[in-house]
This record gives sequence, structure tokens and C-alpha cells, in this order.
Amino acid sequence: MNQQPHLYQAPDNLLADKIILVTGAGAGIGRTAAISFAAHGATVVLVGKTIEKLEAVYDEIEQAGYPQAAIYPIHLGGAVMKDYQDMHDTLQKEFGRLDGLLHNASMLGDRKPIAQTNSDEWQEVMQVNVNAQFMMTQALLPLLEAAPSASIIFTSSGVGKKGRAYWGPYAVSKFATEGLMQTLADELDNITNIRVNSLNPGATNTAMRRSAYPAEEPTVNPQPEAIMPTYLYLMGKDSEGVTGQAFDAQPKS
Repeated sequence: MNQQPHLYQAPDNLLADKIILVTGAGAGIGRTAAISFAAHGATVVLVGKTIEKLEAVYDEIEQAGYPQAAIYPIHLGGAVMKDYQDMHDTLQKEFGRLDGLLHNASMLGDRKPIAQTNSDEWQEVMQVNVNAQFMMTQALLPLLEAAPSASIIFTSSGVGKKGRAYWGPYAVSKFATEGLMQTLADELDNITNIRVNSLNPGATNTAMRRSAYPAEEPTVNPQPEAIMPTYLYLMGKDSEGVTGQAFDAQPKS
């Protein structure tokens, strides 16, 4: 295992001929990860709810001369199991396999005490951050099993490892994400070619971070491009055999 994946230097062709799906690909870390994967040779399936944003990322990838991406719009907050089965069928017909799955899309929700969080808010965050990831992963497992070596990355958070006041459903959803990752990794270990890990991006200059910390100077945090080494490490061949682990894209010194 690479002991310092945040310093990983990916070869240009690391992801050549790989098919990688990225959720929340229209903005922030998802957009940057999709472009970075494409820059290293992958055909990226851009998943999100806002078609205009996905089309902008698609165009950026095309203009850079990277492998042509694909767009798959879906509203994670409202999708049901049949929607994910349809996603499987479409990807099966188009590609026949899936080499990587980055669960990047998340919903922050309002930061408030548990006592003031209504059940609708709670359910909405859980639907996007936990239930959608479960359903999509389950539906796409056959495509991941069809790949020579596949990687699933769940996006975690520091508040999913130690709860913090006023982070409510978001924090709890990230604890659930860690549990889903660990359980799935243990189930698939030694019986499939799929590795499953979680990745905490850390404080990054994104719209979600700015929403969570409106008083914080955004430039104190790195741009998404700066945290890509760990994403590339976990998607590429050098992490084969590494599973069930929780990574930090910005480990504390």
C-alpha cells in the first residue's frame, strides 16, 4: 500500500481504457475528479441532476482532447431502485462493464440542532447521501464485477468519524457511509475483483464548504485540483488489493 497517497504521482495513462462513473460531476470536487480521470485516459460517465452543468463538463473534456465522456442525468433525491436498474441496463449496453465508481454527490442540509431538524430534512439528506448510494451500488455491482479490477470510492467526512454539534443528518449520513463501505468491502474481499474504500476530501474550496462556513475565507482551503492525487491512487492499479480503508485526501501532519 502506498503510505502517502496524497503525494501520489499518477502516470499520464493511469486510467487508459477505464470506464468510470462519477456522481455529482457537474460541479466542485466531482467535476474536478471527472476531468482528472479523463485526463488520465478514462471514459467518464458524468452523473448529476443538472444537465447544463454536466454538458459544460462534457464540453471541457472534449475540448481538452480527452476520451469522449457520457452524460447520465438523474435526481438522486427522487430516484428509486428501478431508475438504478435502468442505469445498469444502459451502461451494460453501452460499455459492458464499469471499472470505477466515485460516489461524490452529497447533500449538506441545514446546519442546526437535532432538536430543530424536521423529519423531511432528515429523510432528504439520508436519501441522497446514503440510500441513493446503496441502490446505485447494488444495481451496478454486476458491471463492476465484469471489469478486470474495479474500485468503488465512497466520499466521507471528518464529521462522519467524530460527530459534531449542528451537523445533524449530514454527519449521521457520513457515519452510515463509512459503515456501508466497511460492510461492502468485507463482503467482496477475496471473492471479487472489487475494492471498496472511503475518502474524506477535507476542507476544500467548494460551494458546499462555503455554504457550511460562510464566515470562512475561501482561499484558506485548497482548490479541488490539489486533492486529486488520492482520487487517482484509489482509482488506479497501484491501489489494487487495498480495500476497506478510510483515506484522507489531506492527512493531518
